[in-house]
Amino acid sequence: MECGSVTKPSKSSSNITEIVSRFARVCRFRSVGVFSSSENPGHNRHDHCPSNGDVVMVEDCSNATEETECKAEKVHPQPVEGLSRSGACGGGNVEILKLFDTVSSLKLAYIQLQQAHIPYDPEKIKAANELVVAEVEALCKIKRAYKEKKHLGKVKLGSSHSELIQVKEKLLEQLKSQATAKDSEILSLRGQLEDLDLKNAELTDKLERKCLEEEKVGVFNQPSFQDAFNAASKAIHDFSKPLISFMKISGWDLDLAANSIEEDAVVYSKRCHKKYAFEAYIARRMFHGISIQSCNFEDGTGFDDPVGALIEDPDSGFAKFCRTKYLLVVHPKMEASFFGNLDHRMLVMRGKHPRTPFYQAFVKMAKCVWILLGIAASVKPKAEIFEVKRGSEFSDVYMECVEGDKEATGGFDEGQTRLKVEFMVMPGFRIGDILVRSRVYLSKMRS
Repeated sequence: MECGSVTKPSKSSSNITEIVSRFARVCRFRSVGVFSSSENPGHNRHDHCPSNGDVVMVEDCSNATEETECKAEKVHPQPVEGLSRSGACGGGNVEILKLFDTVSSLKLAYIQLQQAHIPYDPEKIKAANELVVAEVEALCKIKRAYKEKKHLGKVKLGSSHSELIQVKEKLLEQLKSQATAKDSEILSLRGQLEDLDLKNAELTDKLERKCLEEEKVGVFNQPSFQDAFNAASKAIHDFSKPLISFMKISGWDLDLAANSIEEDAVVYSKRCHKKYAFEAYIARRMFHGISIQSCNFEDGTGFDDPVGALIEDPDSGFAKFCRTKYLLVVHPKMEASFFGNLDHRMLVMRGKHPRTPFYQAFVKMAKCVWILLGIAASVKPKAEIFEVKRGSEFSDVYMECVEGDKEATGGFDEGQTRLKVEFMVMPGFRIGDILVRSRVYLSKMRS
């Protein structure tokens, strides 16, 4: 009769260390027992029965008798390394593989310790015990290494978080500083805005008052305009005197100079009338290329000393007008012959204004012309400049003679005399239906 029974491993002896006993209870290892019949050792049959620890215990029973007694004789260990390795290979982690290897080695060491008890061998027990202790210490090292690594990871994570917090705190401080600076800038700009609003309000009031004044001034006043026209004409006449004087002193041929002003020869009733040719030359240069709408007669003309006004404000409209017209009226050859150099011209070109008598006379004349143009720009309706061509028949509606009507027509009968324009001395102005006559030099021809 065959029978199978499961035998449990014998109790550990008293000399096994307590740590091995605890580990044995935790792991719950079971060994493989091999049993044989005492009566018929030659006739054996092996039955394999599963146990709780995935190991097989084999019984050897005799077939000679129906009832036999089974007795355990020897314990054979089964390797568990393959199982532990197969369970750890899927992780792909070196530490886990090392842990499984150490556990497998500990199991084998424990099995060797069991084997040392059957039969009982103190030397083998001692060696196996040392091996078990070594494997347990290896496990402890792995555990400590794991804890240290975990702690180090936490420390590194905490350190990185701390550094990040410090960076964020610095950035926060910078942003706070920038916000404070922006607040200060906002307050400053707000104050500037209030100041600008006050200045704008003042300028608005001034502009409104000025518009009202311009509306009053804009109403055309013929006597005032005529006075300004006469003043400009007289100023041109006055400036021609020092100009002619310098030409005489410098040795200029006045007859030749007067004839060069007009293309064709002019018939003068008197030799002294050639002075009108120089006046015409000055007026022609002063009114050349003038846009009446661009003139502001209050710019630089409200001073008793016009040269001082030019020096004080060299970028004013009147200063630019004087600079342009001086370079146009006084030719470089003329100035060089007058003074032996071009110092006046060089100073004026650099935006400066010399206080010489000649330049002061020019600025005085330019001031009168500038005022005339400024008044013409301010009146309503719009003022226009008109010119009279040479050879035109004289008309007292549009023209007046620089010599005076009686002097120009004296000695001739009206039916026998016809007057024609030799050249224009001063241009005229048309303001709506009102005319300010131009000043011309006439010649007398019999019809």
